[in-house]
Amino acid sequence: MDTIILKIGGSVFEKLSASFYKTVVDLKQSKVCHPIIVHGGGPEINQALKQANVETPFVDGLRVTTEEVLKIAEMVMSGSINKRMVAKIQQAGGTAFGLSGVDGSLLQTEPVDHSGKLGFVGQVKKVNDAWLKLIMDQGGIPVISPIGVDESATRYNINGDMAAAGVASVMKGKLIFISDIPGVMETIQDKKVIHSKLSKTQIDSMISSGVIYGGMIPKVRSAVNALSGGVTESVIINGLSPNDLKDYMKGQVVGTKIMMGEVQHV
Repeated sequence: MDTIILKIGGSVFEKLSASFYKTVVDLKQSKVCHPIIVHGGGPEINQALKQANVETPFVDGLRVTTEEVLKIAEMVMSGSINKRMVAKIQQAGGTAFGLSGVDGSLLQTEPVDHSGKLGFVGQVKKVNDAWLKLIMDQGGIPVISPIGVDESATRYNINGDMAAAGVASVMKGKLIFISDIPGVMETIQDKKVIHSKLSKTQIDSMISSGVIYGGMIPKVRSAVNALSGGVTESVIINGLSPNDLKDYMKGQVVGTKIMMGEVQHV
C-alpha cells in the first residue's frame, strides 16, 4: 500500500472541516494508502510569542529560533496542536498517534545554517522510519510535530514543509501540501491564474521575481527537494475544498503539481 505524507499548515489547521479528517481516515481504512501527517503551527506560535513579548524575524520564510523561541514553538506544536489534531482524527473514527520528532529520535536533525544566524533551525538528516512503519502496520495514522533532535540531544525547530519533505523522501510516498489556497497563483493580465504544474526552473524564476514569497518559498523548495530525494509526486492542494483530496487521490488534476522537468503550459 502506498504512503502519502500530508503537510497541514498552522494557518489552515483550524479551518479544516470534520469531513477532511474523515477523508483521511477513509483512505486508511479502505486501504487506498497509508497517511502520515506532518503539521506546522506558525500562527499560534506567533500569538504565543507576542503574548510573551518575544520578537523573532524570518529569513526566506524560516523563523530565526533562539532557545526562548524554541521552547515556545515546542510547547505550541508538540503540546497543543499535535494533540488537537490527533483528537480530530479520532473523532472521525480513526486511530492516531501524536509524535514529536524528538520521540525515539524520529527526526534526526542538523542545523540548516552552521553560521548560527538562524539559531536552532534544523533540517532532517535522517528519519527513524521503523516507528512510523510500526504505527501504520497496527492501523494507526502518525501525526508528527516538526521538532527534531541531533546526536547530542539538542532540539531544533524544523520548518513543517521541510520536515514533511524529509519524511516523504524516506517513505518514498506522495507529498501533499494542504493549504488554504487552491495552489500557486499568479496575476496575469489582471486575472488570477492557478498554475496546475510548475517546474523547478519556473519556481526559481517566480521566487526571484517575487511572485512566490514568504512562507510559500520553503513550501515549493521542499516540494522540489523531495522529488530529488525519491518522492514520487509533490502537490499543493486546497484543504478547504471539500473534494480536493479525494479528487487528487482519484488521479484528477487538482492544485499545483511540482515537477522536476520543464512544464510548457499553465
